[in-house]
Amino acid sequence: MLDIKDNAPEQDFADPLAGDPRSFAAAVNNWVPHDIVLKDAWFPLAHSFAVEKKPVRRAIYSQPYFLWRENGVAVGSEFHPNEETDRVKTPYTDANSRYPVMEHYGYVWGWFGNPANADAAHLPSLPFLPPSGGLPKHMLGTVRFDCSAPLSLENLIDLTHADFLHADVVGDEKMDSETVEVFHDSETITMVRTCTNKSVAPVMKLFSGIRADVQQVRQVIRIYLRSHCAIAYGRFSPGDDVPLFHPCVPETRDRTRLDYAMNTSNSHNLFRYVMPKASYKVSRQDSFMTSPQSPRYMKPESRKDLHSPLDEASQKYRVLMQALAKRQSEGDYTYRDNVSADCSDIIGLRKELFNY
Repeated sequence: MLDIKDNAPEQDFADPLAGDPRSFAAAVNNWVPHDIVLKDAWFPLAHSFAVEKKPVRRAIYSQPYFLWRENGVAVGSEFHPNEETDRVKTPYTDANSRYPVMEHYGYVWGWFGNPANADAAHLPSLPFLPPSGGLPKHMLGTVRFDCSAPLSLENLIDLTHADFLHADVVGDEKMDSETVEVFHDSETITMVRTCTNKSVAPVMKLFSGIRADVQQVRQVIRIYLRSHCAIAYGRFSPGDDVPLFHPCVPETRDRTRLDYAMNTSNSHNLFRYVMPKASYKVSRQDSFMTSPQSPRYMKPESRKDLHSPLDEASQKYRVLMQALAKRQSEGDYTYRDNVSADCSDIIGLRKELFNY
């Protein structure tokens, strides 16, 4: 049995998901993710341990970011420090070609947009990551997708896809019932899926010692639209919590870098080491599906996409992204909602496990 609810609270902005259903449907099918470039946002460019005295190169929408440390402090520049900088500078840096950079949650974040608007208040809330970082390296990793970042996130927010594409890791589609809820504001969208008596995830049977045949499962995906960052938080009973930070940094319009972090510090001993590495298997499965799709969304198509009721979250994600891009094209880069507000209650975080 499937029950879908839209519990979006009343908003104080012009909600792009409200109004004429025909306009909503048109926006859903007018989806060209490669054309969406969102500015005035923090992007997690590298794990903190990857940034040392020797510069490393990253990119956002093909804009180069060189990162290194000066007296232990992370800095970022459009140019390598050994390069001559007498070339034309972009509007994303200051007079010295430096980017606004900050370090938090174990990442070095770079600001993409007007440097004057850079503010730590616009950093996404990631309540299961220690603010000062320090997770062991076996909980961190890097994968890449040959597709646009929005397409990768659209795939992620459909939580039901995991039952079929990742069944060998997270379990199949067998359960007694499920409920799907979708929440949104102008800067975020969240999908919550609650499953009753779902088949136990194989990885938990193997490495958490679960003997039961079914679990009670609550899965959450929360996407920060501008930063192309997602929280994936799963609660499994019996079983372990699976807290994953899933950032999709758009290195180019069709190439995505994902420096993930999975904080399994409070999990069963074997599970805490094995589950983060499952990200490599899961990402290959995702890439197998999304990479061939990416070229098909590079220009408008007259053929309409087909959708089921389970696609509600991904449809709304498309419309919210287009609405934000349109607002920015009109010169409005303001944040109408607070992305730094603690989202622990929204994602159902067990705070006793992550007391930071």
